[in-house]
Order: sequence, then structure tokens, then C-alpha cells
Amino acid sequence: MDNQKPIYDRIVLKLSGEALAGPQGYGIDPDRAEKIAAKVKQIHDLGVQVVIVIGAGNLWRGEMGVSRGMDQTTADHMGMIATVMNGLALRDALERMEVITRVQTAVPMNAVAEPYIRLRAIRHLEKGRVVIISGGMGNPYFTTDTPAALRALETKADILIKATKVNGVYSADPKKVPDATRYDRLTYQQVLDGKLNVMDMTAFTLCQENNMPIMVVNFFEDNDLLKAVLGDHSVGTLIN
Repeated sequence: MDNQKPIYDRIVLKLSGEALAGPQGYGIDPDRAEKIAAKVKQIHDLGVQVVIVIGAGNLWRGEMGVSRGMDQTTADHMGMIATVMNGLALRDALERMEVITRVQTAVPMNAVAEPYIRLRAIRHLEKGRVVIISGGMGNPYFTTDTPAALRALETKADILIKATKVNGVYSADPKKVPDATRYDRLTYQQVLDGKLNVMDMTAFTLCQENNMPIMVVNFFEDNDLLKAVLGDHSVGTLIN
């Protein structure tokens, strides 16, 4: 794109843990971590302040434990701790690309990461640092979508970008329905009326009630994240 001026000053990027998994579908793949870091660096170098909220599906899924009789709270706490591992791996990849990064966690573990403190996170952003927020909300019974929405509101981000493997929101699953329609823009109500799967309802309602725009974009497709940040509406779906 000719215009290299981003339309957002501060974003929250919600990444699934699976983004860090290698070809086997689980674990932390250093190559994937480097590829993710390179995409984040692209937008960081444009002056965009970046918060990353990361999941843990590559290491642990709470429902797996619950389905075998594990206590829900224990299973969710394990998932929160796993997000910190992912955050540390991603921070390392970013730091090796000379992007100063801080990991904060809602689950206190001061030996490895800062506690999540809203004003400290904002201060890091103002100093040009990437902030990775892990540990979910510090409470069980929430998916990673909800803390992503909450952190976007708390840090006064311009938009919450949900990174997926699909280029936006479709009228149906494009893998099952080849001629499904991709939406460029949607309202919150259109998402609800169409029962479109964007994120969990707690997170979606939080965004809707506080007018936080949501962008769904294919993180792994070429430079789609960069294009979205530069305002190219040929990629992703904007919900507001």
C-alpha cells in the first residue's frame, strides 16, 4: 500500500495459543514464534502501540481436564499459567528482533513476569514497548476472549483485533460452504441477529456495550494484519 500511515494508534491483538504451535498442532514452535514476532514488529515499527493477549490452546485446554472429571477451577488455573509460558516465548522472539517487550500477568508470579497493572501497561506502551498480557483475567470460567476485550477497554485501545486463520467473518463456514460471503463490515446487532461466531458472548457484549470496535483478520495470510492496521478494507471484517 502506498499509504503507510496506520489508522490506529493503539491496538489489542488477541492471539490464540495455537498460533505458536508447530505442524504437530501443540507445543511452542520457535519458528512460529519468530513469524508472529515479525508481523508484530511490522506494525510496531509504524508507531502503533501494541498489546497482545495470548491464549494457551497449544499447551492446555481446560475442557479436556473437565471432561475427565477435573475441577473446572483447577483446569482453568492450569490454562492461565500456560498463557504465561506462551507470553515468555513470544517476548523472547520479539526481544531478539530488538523490540522491547514486557510480559504482565493477572496471576502473580513476580520471578518471571510483572503483575498486570493497568497504568503500568499504558506507561510501557507510551514508551514504545510491546506489552504481552497473560494469565487471562486471573479468574476461572472465562475464555481468553474476555480478558482481551477487558484489556482493550482498560488500556483505551482504538480497536480489538482478533487474529484467526480465516479472512474475516463469513455468512457460513467457508471451509464447508465455498461460496459463503465474507462481510467487510458488520454492526454488533447484525452479528447477534445472524448468530455469527465472532467471540464468546461475554467478550462480545463487553465490546458492544462500550463501543469497542472488533476486527477479525487472518493473521497468517501474507500481510493481512498490516493491511488492516493501514485501513485496507479488502481484508478482515470490521464490527462496530
